[in-house]
Amino acid sequence: MSDGRIFREAWIAGVNKHYPGEPKPGYITPWDETPEWERQAAAAVCGQVRDFIGVSGGHAARLTREQKGRFVAICWTAQMFRHFEEPKPGYVADWADLPAWQRETDADIFEHIEQTR
Repeated sequence: MSDGRIFREAWIAGVNKHYPGEPKPGYITPWDETPEWERQAAAAVCGQVRDFIGVSGGHAARLTREQKGRFVAICWTAQMFRHFEEPKPGYVADWADLPAWQRETDADIFEHIEQTR
């Protein structure tokens, strides 16, 4: 399975688990219907998490759940600036400004990538 698909499936699982109420359709769009920019961003962030885990010698597992989520969020923010001249504010929001469901989902993504190494 590709890095982008691993990321996207973890995102969808997290949204379904943590989002309060019915998620927006775009939040749970299947991989095959995901826009190309988003596929590229998902693959890049998954690769960054894998690299981070690798260069830590596996010790990234000792990070707190929040630290793991923050790492995913900052990597995603960098991708949004890469793909959009003026990204939507929600795409580049600081960790403290993200909704709780999104912070939990980002942490889930890191942990899922850890498990798929």
